[in-house]
Amino acid sequence: MERLIEEMKLRGFSIKTIKTYSYHIKDFLEYCQGYDKNKKRDYLLYLIDSGKDVNSVRLASAAIDFYIVNIAKEQPDNIALPKKKKTLPEVLSKEQIKAMINSSDSIKHQIIIEILYSSGLRLSELLNLRIEDIDFENNLIRVRQGKGKKDRITIVSKDTAIKIKKYCSQGLIIKGRNGKYSSRSIQSILKKAAIKSGIKQKVTPHMLRHSFATHLLESGVDIRYIQMLLGHSRLQTTQIYTHIANTKLKGIKSPLDL
Repeated sequence: MERLIEEMKLRGFSIKTIKTYSYHIKDFLEYCQGYDKNKKRDYLLYLIDSGKDVNSVRLASAAIDFYIVNIAKEQPDNIALPKKKKTLPEVLSKEQIKAMINSSDSIKHQIIIEILYSSGLRLSELLNLRIEDIDFENNLIRVRQGKGKKDRITIVSKDTAIKIKKYCSQGLIIKGRNGKYSSRSIQSILKKAAIKSGIKQKVTPHMLRHSFATHLLESGVDIRYIQMLLGHSRLQTTQIYTHIANTKLKGIKSPLDL
């Protein structure tokens, strides 16, 4: 397992991916009571029969293949996998998000919600955001080493930028008592704001990111610009928002109304 972690670090895997791969590989080795490449098919069937999510099974397969190739120095067998689930992202309305912002008396909590929505940042990107990453003159944010170890530029609300400038003078924008805020704390803030606003959905940081992209698309922003702001490598990833944007759907009449 130590060698495995070293190999993943050398390839620049994120901490989250390292933890996930390590979990699946350790579980596979325990199932095999050692290592046996030929038991991968049986293990995947065991996961499916145990009721594991399709995406979890596919991730376990990828993790095992990584181990087979890079640690065992063998070639993995080509095993058929269940198709990846395709679900539409959940979004909130602009009114719901504004209600969440207004429900909080804490400027810090308001800034958290506003940045996630007005900039489309991922949770990890928000936690690492520093005051020097913000261009207050042009209302832009420089995201340093986001997903895929890539820098990018995104936008931020003018009002949010003003709040940040007043609230934070240096270093990390979102700080806790012992330094960097935790992911759990951010999720707790969103949960409380949603409950106060009467929102029944489970609100997550990524839901605000989805809302950012969808609302931009609805307002007429070119999808390629949205792709750039989100930091998507492929346009296909961004195109999922065309399935939930209401702009064109509002103009279509039901055949019963024709």
